[in-house]
Amino acid sequence: MNGVIRETFALGVKQFNQLKFMQIINKWITFFNPEQFQGWGRKKRYFEGWYYKMVSAGETKAIAVIPGIAMDETGKKQAFIQVLDGRKHTSEYFRFDAEQFRPQARKFQFSIADNHFSLDTIHLELPVLSGELHFSGMVPWPKPWYSPGIMGPYAFVPFMECYHGIVSMDHSIEGKLQWNGGSVDFSGGRGYTEKDWGLSFPSAYIWMQSNHFSRPGISLKLSVANIPWIRKAFVGFIAGLWLDGRLIRFTTYNKSVLRKSSVSAELVELIIENQSYRLWIRAYREKATELASPIHGFMEGRIEESMTSTIDVELFDRKRRVIVFKDTGRNAGLEVAGNIQEIIL
Repeated sequence: MNGVIRETFALGVKQFNQLKFMQIINKWITFFNPEQFQGWGRKKRYFEGWYYKMVSAGETKAIAVIPGIAMDETGKKQAFIQVLDGRKHTSEYFRFDAEQFRPQARKFQFSIADNHFSLDTIHLELPVLSGELHFSGMVPWPKPWYSPGIMGPYAFVPFMECYHGIVSMDHSIEGKLQWNGGSVDFSGGRGYTEKDWGLSFPSAYIWMQSNHFSRPGISLKLSVANIPWIRKAFVGFIAGLWLDGRLIRFTTYNKSVLRKSSVSAELVELIIENQSYRLWIRAYREKATELASPIHGFMEGRIEESMTSTIDVELFDRKRRVIVFKDTGRNAGLEVAGNIQEIIL
């Protein structure tokens, strides 16, 4: 009998060690693929959400679908899907039991009840929104091993308040949705997908995005935020301009410099330089819609987002001293949130 107990115990230890080993491998693979679910093993003070933006071919319909999971300081959990109507300036929040959030290991795929999300497909079964959309021609942010995604080397820092990832800067859409009793065809439209995870959104930030310019194949994403750092804080920024098959990057970690950051009731103006280019931005604030946002892991905060803003973009070549790109982005997402004085320069 003692031999049986010893063998059973040894088998249990072996299985436990194998399970822990597989969990470590899964987390390591996931780390270098930020679009995948990052919250394995998290039980409290944590949120993770994805942002799918879709604009119809005629630009008459614009929608953002935001699925995710949230956990507060006590370990209370909920899954959620937010739906933002960019034209009507309305939003709806659907709450689910946390057990209905089912992520897949080693791949970007997860479900919330009967709603399914992946890199190239979303399938929705909500009271106001149902159907399936497919994406193609994805434009991801590069993720070499030394700089896994848009966070760059900051991805390796374990105490960041909020992490960010770009799933696709731009892609095409096929499919229809049943939306508030009517059918909306998104075929031929353009999409954008990103995500956030961590503890809370920054105490102050500016975020903007557009992939509707005068010609296809152009996309802008830019954010400026107050970043807690040990006992202090700094103004961090990330900008990417996808132009003619090339991503031009302006980030805190690639020696770019934020020259100007100003906000008024009508306008956001930013100037960022890297070694080769100067990026000049003027984003015009429009009517915004209230959305839930994470505070200490739970969706108790409130932010406002517009999907009808416009962004003037100018790219200046500092070496040749010429303007190489000048255009206006439409259907722009724009958020200005928190104590904005923290990031004014």
